[in-house]
Amino acid sequence: MATLNTATLSNQQAAGFKWPGLLRPDGQRLRLNRQVVVAIDRDRNAKYEAIFRPQALYNVAAEGLRANNGAFLLQEVATSLPIYRPDTGPTDFHLHLPPGGFQFVLVTSGVFSFDYDGRIHHVGPGTVMLQSAIVHRQLFYTWSGLPMEMNLKTPQTAVPDPISLGYSGKFLEGFITEPADFPNPTVVASDRIVEDETPRVAWSHPLHDRPPGAGFWCQDPLALDAAYRPLAGEVKSAMPVHVRDLGIEAPSGHLVTGHIIATDPRGQSLLPKSTTAPASASDLAKGESVVHRVIRGTAEFRDGAGKVLELGTGDTVTAGKGAITLVGMAENTQILRLGLLKGIESLRKWTPAQRADIDGLAGQIITRRELRPQRTDGKPVGYLYEQESGV
Repeated sequence: MATLNTATLSNQQAAGFKWPGLLRPDGQRLRLNRQVVVAIDRDRNAKYEAIFRPQALYNVAAEGLRANNGAFLLQEVATSLPIYRPDTGPTDFHLHLPPGGFQFVLVTSGVFSFDYDGRIHHVGPGTVMLQSAIVHRQLFYTWSGLPMEMNLKTPQTAVPDPISLGYSGKFLEGFITEPADFPNPTVVASDRIVEDETPRVAWSHPLHDRPPGAGFWCQDPLALDAAYRPLAGEVKSAMPVHVRDLGIEAPSGHLVTGHIIATDPRGQSLLPKSTTAPASASDLAKGESVVHRVIRGTAEFRDGAGKVLELGTGDTVTAGKGAITLVGMAENTQILRLGLLKGIESLRKWTPAQRADIDGLAGQIITRRELRPQRTDGKPVGYLYEQESGV
């Protein structure tokens, strides 16, 4: 095959002696900030930078990253250029190997096509994905054609609607530590991908740090398990407050929880609702450190001294456990809440030497292949990390 030839397999064997020292990060332990700390990243101070690719602008919640000792990064990724340019287009097949091995994605506008382990997912606003050290790439994204400044100000949403699907693609992305601190090896370069065969090949490798039970997760915003339940609590709002459980705790290896707290627009029923039991305050109590991102609308939080913090669209607040409380929401407001769990503190960072070694292996880390009869057939994504493999 064009992507996995005899020379590649020989390279795997030659590089095999390096793997035992690269199976787990061996650097400093991660530390969440459990103190009474409150860090706010304001949308008005946002800086969008093309760090990796010209079409993808990254807006990092830098204050929150610093407040948590660099243990967790949340960023917004905004599409800024059309897909047909020679310097844009689909990405290569690659891996993210952060401590704990997960990448969290919440699409907030436009449409994307992602390829995870050879299986394609066409996703729009409100879709949640979480993958743990799985070979993947981005195939397609929408671009509105609007000027840059207008494009960056287009409304965001976690509830799909026809208008939001037509915008340039944006998503919120979360990693344990930041991508510059962990290996991101290219497995198959974009100019070596043969669309008729490469995406039908599944790969496994021993270079990962997945907690027991971690895997791939994709939640459709209109699925039954994504329906919003009324919140029983003390949040002041002119409209009833509802909660959606993103279902990411188990797939993340019990490293993070995720919810969206939301209200309808006045006079409308925008949120897909559940008729099951109401959500409770205990559903939103998990997290040694907690990150809130206002996707749209406005919200009020109160700190331990009684001071009210007002957050608007695009603002992010990172706080220690119990340091702030959500006390108010406007109509048509959506807030992403991520609770960082204590298991994160059992993880270590990759050392610079380990990171360089893994990035240097690149395509040599492929260790198994399985040709699927069709692009959408085969075992579920994540089967490559079966426990009996001993990895």
